[in-house]
Parts: sequence; structure tokens; C-alpha cells
Amino acid sequence: MAAVSDFFSLGSIVWCRTCYNKEIEGEVLAFDPPTKVLILKCTSSGGDPKLNDIHFVNLSLVSELQVKKEVTSAPDIPQSLNLQRLNTRIRNQVDEKKRMFQARAANVSSEGQSLFIAIAKTISEVRWNNSEIVVFNQDVTISPPYQLENIRGNINSKEYIYIRKVVEKHMKDLALNSQNQGVCQNNTLQ
Repeated sequence: MAAVSDFFSLGSIVWCRTCYNKEIEGEVLAFDPPTKVLILKCTSSGGDPKLNDIHFVNLSLVSELQVKKEVTSAPDIPQSLNLQRLNTRIRNQVDEKKRMFQARAANVSSEGQSLFIAIAKTISEVRWNNSEIVVFNQDVTISPPYQLENIRGNINSKEYIYIRKVVEKHMKDLALNSQNQGVCQNNTLQ
């Protein structure tokens, strides 16, 4: 482990290498000495200059640490957090995880679970009713073996047409993945 300072000045630039050999460099937002957790604001991994990534670094898991630029002046007052927005994001993430858990916990085939997850990525109104996938509160249902011909609902409704497209895309993606796996297996056998 790298030597841990008693404190890090807010606004200082710190570089570290984790025990997983990941390098992180960013501005110190906070440091908690009892837990040895350093919070760094880094440039966005998505490339958007308006956004930042926030890393919580456990210094117990750091192999190297350097203070690149020490700040001696008092830091600016941080912006207040939009708690309502954060709570909404937390609630949405919890709901998403519950749907994913529901898909895994259902006593159905892996094809059904896979299709459920694909639908749940874009539609929040999806649930299980025994072995059937129910979308949009009973407007559309998909029965085992979860193929295009197993979709039931009003074929002229927007919901039915949309779900049909999602299922078609999911089936194409599965076929493409199985083709690619076959190619990879053939290459390794040669």
C-alpha cells in the first residue's frame, strides 16, 4: 500500500495506481481518514467535457500514490446537490435491479429470461405472470417458447408493433451472437 497522508487538500490533483493496476488521476473532492477513502473528480470517461467521473478510492487497495499538485488556498464552496434528482435516480436504479432480479428468479427458460431483460431495458411496464412475459399491463403477452408467433395482443396497436420489433431485434442479436461464437470456436479448433 502507498503511504497515506493524514489529509489531502481539497482541490489538489492526485494520481494513484490501484492493486488492480488501474490508474486514476483527479481532483480531491473529499478524504475520510478513518476509512482511508479518497474521492476524486476525474475527466469523463465518456468524453463529454461538461461531465466528470467521480471515483471513490480505497487507499488500502492502492499500490502507488502521488500528489501531482498541492493546493494551499481555500477551496471554492462546492455546488449543492439536487437531492430530488439523486433520489429519483436511486429509485429508478432500484426498480431496474428489481426487474432484473425478477427475470432471473422466474422459473423459466434462459431464452425467456434473456428476452425479458431485453424488453426491460427499454420498457418499465414489464413483469412475469407465471411463465408469460406481460408488457404494458396485459396489452401484450409473450408465451413460451418466446418466439414471434408467441406474441399476443392487438396486432394493430402501437404497443404490439413495438414489442414485435423488440423481439425481432433480440432474436437477430441472438442469432448473430451464436454465429460469432461458432466462428470463434472453429478458429480455436484449427
